[in-house]
Parts: sequence; C-alpha cells; structure tokens
Amino acid sequence: MRLLDQPHHDGSALYVSTRAPEPGAPVTLWLRAPRAAGVTAAHVRAVHDGEPRYARAAPDPARTGRPVGGYWADDDWWRAEIIPVNPVTRYRFLLETAGGQAWLTAAGLFGHDVPDSGDFRLVCHDPPPAWMADSIVYQIFPDRFARSGPMPDPPEWALPRDWDRDPVIPSGPGASRQFYGGDLDGVVRHLDHVQGLGADTVYLTPVFPARSNHRYDAASFDHVDPLLGGDYALRRLADALHGRGMRLLGDITANHTGDTHEWFTAAVSDVHAPERDMYYFDPDTGDYESWWGYKTLPKLNWGSPLVRARLPEVLARWTGPFDGWRVDVANMTGRSGADDHAHEAAALLRRALPPGAAFVAEHNHDASADLDRDGWHGTMDYAGFTRPVWAWLRGDTVDLDHFLGVPGGVPRRDGHATLATLRSFASHVSWRSRVHSWQLLDSHDTPRIRTVTGSRERHLVALGLQATLPGTPMVFAGSEFGLTGVNGEHSRTPMPWNRPADQDMATLAGYRDLLGLRRREPALRHGGLRWLHADPDCLVFARETYEETLLVCARRAPGAPLPLPAGAEPVHGGAHALTGDGPSLSVWRLAT
Repeated sequence: MRLLDQPHHDGSALYVSTRAPEPGAPVTLWLRAPRAAGVTAAHVRAVHDGEPRYARAAPDPARTGRPVGGYWADDDWWRAEIIPVNPVTRYRFLLETAGGQAWLTAAGLFGHDVPDSGDFRLVCHDPPPAWMADSIVYQIFPDRFARSGPMPDPPEWALPRDWDRDPVIPSGPGASRQFYGGDLDGVVRHLDHVQGLGADTVYLTPVFPARSNHRYDAASFDHVDPLLGGDYALRRLADALHGRGMRLLGDITANHTGDTHEWFTAAVSDVHAPERDMYYFDPDTGDYESWWGYKTLPKLNWGSPLVRARLPEVLARWTGPFDGWRVDVANMTGRSGADDHAHEAAALLRRALPPGAAFVAEHNHDASADLDRDGWHGTMDYAGFTRPVWAWLRGDTVDLDHFLGVPGGVPRRDGHATLATLRSFASHVSWRSRVHSWQLLDSHDTPRIRTVTGSRERHLVALGLQATLPGTPMVFAGSEFGLTGVNGEHSRTPMPWNRPADQDMATLAGYRDLLGLRRREPALRHGGLRWLHADPDCLVFARETYEETLLVCARRAPGAPLPLPAGAEPVHGGAHALTGDGPSLSVWRLAT
C-alpha cells in the first residue's frame, strides 16, 4: 500500500485531544483512514496496569467529508476515547480492512502481530514548558563566538591563538588548550545576528571555571569563569536576551567534575572527608573512576546523598539567568557497573527546576529507555535525526573515521532506508518527547554539516528537513556561514565576523529563509507528520493542523516532478517540486 493511502495517527493536536493528559481523565483519539485503505471497523488497544484493553472507535461525522487540514480529502475519520491510568499509557489501533486485520502503531501499519515497543504513548508526567515546542535553539561555544575587547591575558594552562589567523588544531596535544578568548559580553554584541536567523533560545556550553577551552572539567560550580567575564557578564547576557523575549540555556556536567574541583580536591586530600563518597574511589589503591578513563574528569557517584543534594542545588542556584539546562553525557550520568541511578538523577535534577525551565539531555545513541519518564523533556537526537540525514545527504568525497564513536564514518543510504530509520527511532518515544528533542545537523562534538554534505545545495536540503520535521531545531554557531570541520574540535572554528572569505552569504540567506519559515508557520511547529512518498532520492511528507496542511518535498538529486493536488500554493522553493530539480527543498500549502 502506498504511504499516502495508509491510515494515520500521531500524537499531535490533530489526533489527540490534549497535550497534558492526566490519570483518570478521558482522552479523545482520532484516526485518519483514506478510502483506499478500506477500513471498515477500528478499535483502540490501550495498556492499563500491564493488561491490554480495547475500546471501539466510531466514525466521526464532524471530520469525515470536511476540509480537515484546510483542504478536502477523500478520507474517513474514526474517533475513540481512552482513559490513561498509568504515568505512561501505550496504545495502538486494531483495524478491520478489506484485506484482513491490521495493526497501526507508531512504527507503521502491520498485517502481522508486533510487540508493544512501537506503540503510541500518552505521557502523564508533568509536561515540558509550552515555549519549548516553538523554540529555535542556537548553540554557542563561548571561547569561539566573539570577544568584547582585546585578547585577555591567557591562563597558565592555555595555548593562545589568534582569532582570524590561527586555524584550529583538530586533534592531538594542545587541542583542548587552544584559547581564542571569546567571552559572554562578546555574545551580547551579536544578538542581532542570532535573532535575525530566527533563533529565540541561546544554548551556551559550560561557563564555569576549568582548565580547558571546553570547560567540561569544571573546577567549581559557584561562579562563572572570569575569563568569560564572570557572574556579572552572565547576568548582562541573560538580561539582554530576556529583554528581547529570548531565553538562555546552560550546560551542566552531572556525570563528572574536573579534577581541580573543590569537591574532588577535598575528597583526594582526606580519605575521611564527606566528599570522598561523592566519587568512585578504590578502597585498596585509592584510584578513582573517571569518564572514559580521562583522569581529569572524575566520575560522580549518584548513590551519594551529597551528590543528590549538591547537584540539584547548583541547577536551582543558576536558574534565573538560565531558563533551563542541557545535561552533558546524560546517558552515562548515574550509571557505573551495577549502579544505575540514571532515572533517579534525572528526576532529582528536574524537580530542582521551576515549571517553566527546559531540561534536555545529551544522548548520542538510542535514548528511548530514558525518555518518557519524570526526567528529561527531550534529548539531542543524534541517532534518530542527525545520522539518517547525514547518511542520505552525505557528499561523494566525505571521508570520516566514525560517527560519534560508530566505526565506518557516514554510510551512504537511500530515501527508503532514511525514512525507515527516522520512523523507527520516532516510534520508540512519545510524540511529546520527540517534539521537545533537539534536531541538530551538527554540534561542537561533530563534523560540520557542510563537510558532511560537501555542497551548499545538500547543506540547505538538510537545513530544510531540520526546519520542517517535528522536533526543535538546534543550530551550531557558524554553520549558517558554511563553516567546515572534520571533527568536533575542528568544528569549533572562531566565528568569521571579520573574515568575509569565510562567510557564505547564500547559505546565511538560506538559514534566515528556512528558519523564518518555521517561525511563521504553525504547522511546522505544532502540526502532525504524515509521510506520503519515499524513493531513493526524494522524501515527501505533510505537516498538518486542523486549519492547514503544508506539503514538503526534499530531493537529494533530480527526479520526476511531484504531482501536486489542485489548489496547492507555493510557500518555499515551489518551482523545484514542479520541475524535479535537485538537490532542493520545496514547501506547498494545500488549500480547498
């Protein structure tokens, strides 16, 4: 059955009556069934206390034969009601069709029985802040964004570098000691640029004092690094952003500290110090566990009452200037051998935050087991978005050793495999977790998207997918200028404010256009997602609200023209859909 003929449901407001379900309160669900699917009856199967229960769905005359999504479609609509009783309720649809019985889950349509892992989910934990679903996040690595004045005197650990003359050392000795001298007041000076892209949320990598340029080896959580301007500079930046109606997110290392942190130095200096239990020390040798064996990053023990008390206090103290947090290596936080306090740690940290604060986890792999709990609102979706987009749009000559530790670099995959990956990862988390997770093309830990795609055209197709698919776009500062980089360190190139040769103005215009499109169109922020077509070089999908439908066509190569419904209106790059040009991305509004 063609994708566009398949029955559909997702967790958006078009198909679910509330974004904040509560145990014991009825929730209405809708199912869209194109006539070609031949659905003659439907039930909803919901799991209550571990046991499936079935509710009959009924045709919905309020939607069938009506212009739902802003246009007329030959679809039947079915309606059912379920009552969630658990914090997370899994559900699916059982369909009777002309071809026999079928299951519709978040993983797709199946003519055979499938496990519950791909079911839709209703999550009754406290919802994320409403503003997160509308946000566009801009990531800043403070040492490389902007200086507010002359180069400061470098600390003794640093390797001073000239902002516009010295290229970044991509690896080896001295890489983490490269010091370009960016500071927080420098960020304030360029907020017009950030806001002009369409971003409304700035995410800063760590700002606490440390002995590296990345500052993930914090020496204290009590004050902001004076090299960045100190506490008052953070306040000036926060005030400047808040005055524009924008937000600021911080970055916390809850998995480890630096080896010069006062907690660790107290633990090392006295075996009887209360801080000793905050880390994993070998009682016989005095050695200690560290992140990936890097002894400058001693690992925190979340079984310690002091860790459970002090880390939430850090977040609570700095929430005010910060409107939320990204948690570094959140997938490893609280986990060590037989110890697994990860979910407790996430819940403790989240409860330290006020209701309007964001809480997003770094996770480079499958995060499904850690989402939809009373912890993270979302994650950095490397596995479910970045990797499949890279694999579809990679250039012919890209040669990378690995993808975030996965050997073999970036595989080349066609549109069918890309869609299968996108759907598979999305099916293992709730719609809520999906839309509040960050969809990123690159970051300070990866190669740049321009290096991966090898061209401006494919770069902008990738950006188009980031701007039009569900999830929160996160842009790494500098990618809007087409900066390149072969790994995370190499991608931390100082911003080219005074290097016109490094500013690809056509790429910058593409960022302003596509992120502006997302900012203007409610369907791109709040709409459901219905896949309509996939072939090796083309992906087509619809973003739908009750009021409107946007049709998106992404191509990595030229192909057959897209047959558009009557009355479709071009919104972005419309001619490409009609001519089959590629690489390209086009968006159309469907109208009655």
